[in-house]
Amino acid sequence: MIAYIKGFFRYRFLLEELVKKGIKLKYRRSYLGIVWSLIEPILTTVVLVIVFGTLFNNNNPTFPLYIICGRLIYSFFSAGTKAASIAIRKNAGMIKKVYVPKYLYPLSDVLFNYIIFLISLLVLILVALYTRTAPTVLIWQCIPALILVLLLTIGVGMFLVTLNVFFRDMEYLWNVLLMLIMYMSAIFYYPEKILSSGFAWVLRYNPLYCIIDIFRGGIIGYMSDPWNYGYSFVFSVVAIVLGTIVFKKKQDDFILHL
Repeated sequence: MIAYIKGFFRYRFLLEELVKKGIKLKYRRSYLGIVWSLIEPILTTVVLVIVFGTLFNNNNPTFPLYIICGRLIYSFFSAGTKAASIAIRKNAGMIKKVYVPKYLYPLSDVLFNYIIFLISLLVLILVALYTRTAPTVLIWQCIPALILVLLLTIGVGMFLVTLNVFFRDMEYLWNVLLMLIMYMSAIFYYPEKILSSGFAWVLRYNPLYCIIDIFRGGIIGYMSDPWNYGYSFVFSVVAIVLGTIVFKKKQDDFILHL
């Protein structure tokens, strides 16, 4: 782990270039460019509010803000982990020719998606104005939520990229699992009925839901359960440690499977 940290500072300029490259490639030949990062969550939220607001007969004025908070966090986690999972295979040509610490590739893919995610948070201002939701002193909860979702995505991404080199089907399996995670994260429904039932574990032991709830608490103005902080922090740290260990042990064998 110490060697990884030293290598990170040694190759930080390369990491910056990889992050810039990722952003440029993502919006290459796109007329809207990075503006789409603002338009897409708004359009998605409108559809979800119309469908699920009608389905559940929900008249809560903060429901659009509730949905977009969960949608933004989930979208970053989904995009970041999917990009990281194919980072080694995508850069196989470079890996075979030049020595670069291999962990820089999945890390840069997570980071450039994180930058785009941070820019997309601007839409929260528009939705908050629409719902007439003023910020409260509890907005500080957004900071730990943003840190935790980054740590979680890096940890899961490091584990997935290793598996994906040896098991190509992992890319498709993860897409299915992401759909399951979405439904288990209370993005477009209120969690009270589940939390008060025998299926409370579905949410309580889902670190992404815990992070989403922390973030929502900061935006909407309620104090999230301390369990969410502790559990998501421990899970994220363990994910990074295990993901790094697995990656380090298997990285020398990557070249044989690319």
